[in-house]
Amino acid sequence: MRRLRVGDLVQVTGGDHKGARGKVVRVDEARGRVVVEGVNTVRRHVKPTQQRQGGIVELEAPLAISRVMPVDPQTDKPTRVRYQMKDGKKVRIAKSGAEIVSQR
Repeated sequence: MRRLRVGDLVQVTGGDHKGARGKVVRVDEARGRVVVEGVNTVRRHVKPTQQRQGGIVELEAPLAISRVMPVDPQTDKPTRVRYQMKDGKKVRIAKSGAEIVSQR
């Protein structure tokens, strides 16, 4: 089970975007990267193709997983995650407040 999953609310803990919050759009476990909605946006020059128009496009660049932490739904602060078995399912629980972050 992963510490972060798509749809989690996270807060950036380091770097240029420290303190920014957003939802996880994509997780790349192999590279240790995560894409957060509205954080670390970059501008790319794109050539036109038959499917889309060319121009300058803004999109989110990946961040290192180590620079983001899930937000505890109870305290609304960033927290670490621990794992526990409940009703035969493995769940992620916030260390700060024993609130279930999500189930699998």
